[in-house]
Amino acid sequence: MKLLTSEEMRELEQRAEAAGVSTETLMENAGLAVAQEIWMQLGSLEDRRIAVLVGPGNNGGDGLVAARHLHEWGAQVRVYALRERSDAQWNQTVEQGVPCGAATDDENFEALEALLSGAEAIIDALLGTGSSRPIAGDLAEIMQRLAAVRSRTVKPKLVAVDLPTGLDADSGRLDPLAVAADETVTFHAPKVGLYMQPGAGAAGSVQQVEIGIPPGLDEDLQTEVLERRAAKSLLPARPADAHKGTFGRVLIIGGSARYPGAAVLAARGAYRAGAGLVTIATPQSIAMSMISAVPEATLLPLPEHDEGVVSGHAAWEVVRDELPEVDAVVLGCGFGRLDHSGVFVRRFLISEEVSAVQGIVVDADGLNLLTGDLSVVPAAVAPLVLTPHPGEMGRLTGLSTEDVQGRRLTLARERAAEWGCHVVLKGANTIVATPDRRARVSEVAQPALATAGTGDVLSGAIGALIAQGLSPFDAATLGVYLHGDAGNRAARSNGTIGVTAGDVADQLALASRSLSGEEPVEAPSMGGFGAGLGGGMGDMGGLGQMAGGGVGGGLEGLLGGPQ
Repeated sequence: MKLLTSEEMRELEQRAEAAGVSTETLMENAGLAVAQEIWMQLGSLEDRRIAVLVGPGNNGGDGLVAARHLHEWGAQVRVYALRERSDAQWNQTVEQGVPCGAATDDENFEALEALLSGAEAIIDALLGTGSSRPIAGDLAEIMQRLAAVRSRTVKPKLVAVDLPTGLDADSGRLDPLAVAADETVTFHAPKVGLYMQPGAGAAGSVQQVEIGIPPGLDEDLQTEVLERRAAKSLLPARPADAHKGTFGRVLIIGGSARYPGAAVLAARGAYRAGAGLVTIATPQSIAMSMISAVPEATLLPLPEHDEGVVSGHAAWEVVRDELPEVDAVVLGCGFGRLDHSGVFVRRFLISEEVSAVQGIVVDADGLNLLTGDLSVVPAAVAPLVLTPHPGEMGRLTGLSTEDVQGRRLTLARERAAEWGCHVVLKGANTIVATPDRRARVSEVAQPALATAGTGDVLSGAIGALIAQGLSPFDAATLGVYLHGDAGNRAARSNGTIGVTAGDVADQLALASRSLSGEEPVEAPSMGGFGAGLGGGMGDMGGLGQMAGGGVGGGLEGLLGGPQ
């Protein structure tokens, strides 16, 4: 499934218009789709009380179209606008007899409060992809009252049009006054912000609907959601006549006196992701301690400068002799940040003897040792996959962690292109980006994965998939999918508190088993869907009545006499 930035959505609409599909047609289709979603959620619409909050742009126009359809289908629909509009959509809505009012005519917002208090469902059509301005003024007053009614024990259903108001379409940033929706009806394809935190948490269930954009116009779009079906297609074959060499050999270069477990976790991740043989290259003083942790692995003790710290040049010479039998390398997990480790990492990346390796995954201290001088990254002799978490990405780019999180997709794409490598920007909704700016975004935001060592497990899994013959992009994609699923499984088994990286590693094989069809797929949770939709929502007061013959303009139509 494609994801769209706000700019790409505008471009698509322009392409559609050039192909003969007008903006008005797209708006009519969008509004109808929103109305249909409300119908499906509420069931019978006869006399159901629905409030439509309308902004000044196309998003508001979509809401007006939805209001007209719901009115035709028997619902008691009321439109409340940020300010009165003078366009065709507004005029048609008024002419059809839908009561419409605006904040500019509502002193102290008393009519709005009554409208929201009596509504069974609310449509948020205030701001869409075309706006990223802070919420202020009358809009802030509307949002504060919407938040108040949504905080009640029995609350109206809230459906957002394309995006919840206050959610940035490109970054997922949320305005402090944004109100989380139960459902977001998004047009043609979800917007990137719906799959980025914290926006994803405010979107509710995302329903993608087609609005008449002709097929094929989005073929050049480069961002996709990392879905199960796509991940399944990437699984390496496991032929019956295979031997351990069939599934590749992974060399894990990592570990130090302080972080000996990081290399162990990477090795466990590699084995659980299907590697045929894993070798751990680690400082010789800690090598023997790893045998009991990963008895399946072979060991390559490395010469030391100090106890638990490799001697850069001497360690390289030992590793160099091992490379002809290696398919993929995982470099840097727990390696330490001393100068001798840095000498090894830099020499390794640019040495001709490494060029036959199918891919190198650089993680953790491997990344930290490159900070300040990334010249060896574009000069690397084998394909690279860098796997930074937001803090490491900040160190690599000179940005704060907050800045990294505020532009995750853009930053991952830009740096992958600049550095000529693949970038896996870890965290909630992990991003995999390529040098040609393609990107895949994980659906998983699992707090159980926010614990030490889970990144080492992911690096090992990606290395194993490269060793089994996948391209770096596909290996990173499948590794991220399996890692996310393993995190979900570990959380279900142990709870989100207390999951360890070892638990995640153990679940990797089960995630692969499920993806290959060897066990039933568990039904997804419905989350908080449908809460508070029952009857007894309270009297709409004067808002539930329509003025005889006075429907339409101003608040009089909202507050008029009996029908």
